[in-house]
Amino acid sequence: MGLTKTEIFTEEQNRLAVMLKAIAHPARIAILQHIISANACICGDLVDELGLAQPTISQHLKELKNAGLIQGTIEGVSVCYCIEPKAWTLLQEQLNNFFNLYKVPTSCC
Repeated sequence: MGLTKTEIFTEEQNRLAVMLKAIAHPARIAILQHIISANACICGDLVDELGLAQPTISQHLKELKNAGLIQGTIEGVSVCYCIEPKAWTLLQEQLNNFFNLYKVPTSCC
């Protein structure tokens, strides 16, 4: 299978795809929900909360951070994560724009 030709798509299309790909896993959705519900930076309690192994949690956090959806700060030997507000707002706006493109047709196939 060939590489995706991302250059033929708009910057907005590519950015939305990256963010959606990052959240397209139930563990990542659970991580985001936990961070949002805590309304604070989350350090080490994700393993206890989600019941996943630390390396698994770390990999999911890495994917979310690479997509820009969360940000982390190092505190001693632990890294604390929280939602990246600008990226979260951008994702919400782009999804709203995307869903608002659809108008219910009077007839369809």
